[in-house]
Amino acid sequence: MIVKDVMTTRIKTVSPDSALRDAATLLGFYHISGLPVITEDGTLVGLISEKDILRAFYPKIDNAIELAAAVEFGDLDVEFRDAMDSPVRNWMTTHVFTVGPNEPILRAAAIMIAHKVRRVPVTTGKILVGLLSIGDVHKAVLKETFDRKLGQSGAISHLKPRS
Repeated sequence: MIVKDVMTTRIKTVSPDSALRDAATLLGFYHISGLPVITEDGTLVGLISEKDILRAFYPKIDNAIELAAAVEFGDLDVEFRDAMDSPVRNWMTTHVFTVGPNEPILRAAAIMIAHKVRRVPVTTGKILVGLLSIGDVHKAVLKETFDRKLGQSGAISHLKPRS
């Protein structure tokens, strides 16, 4: 099975100039954990994740556990508002692992596991053409396994996956 058979092609994206507020809104509204960052011509330049946004909202949170008494969480409101208005480019991850549409999905899974990422953009050259999540890979591998098993036994061939 190859990446283009499994990847998502209807992708929500943001530009590097988008306000972080817009990225956070898209993530929350569509219940997704990360967005590709692309230029006007579709060139992939980064990814912005929930974790990146959390870091932007609460830049002192890493120290909060050790310095709980010293951190003024009320002061974080101003930093929060400033971060919300800042451009995505200030917070996005620019070192992005990608795969091509004709690569095996297990290669994509190996990249995700090795680099501890939950999604990889699918590119042709530098142009974004899709997105592959660890969930997409998991579903595809399970489906292929079940199809192979069911094809051999026919025991529950009347069952169909939900759409």
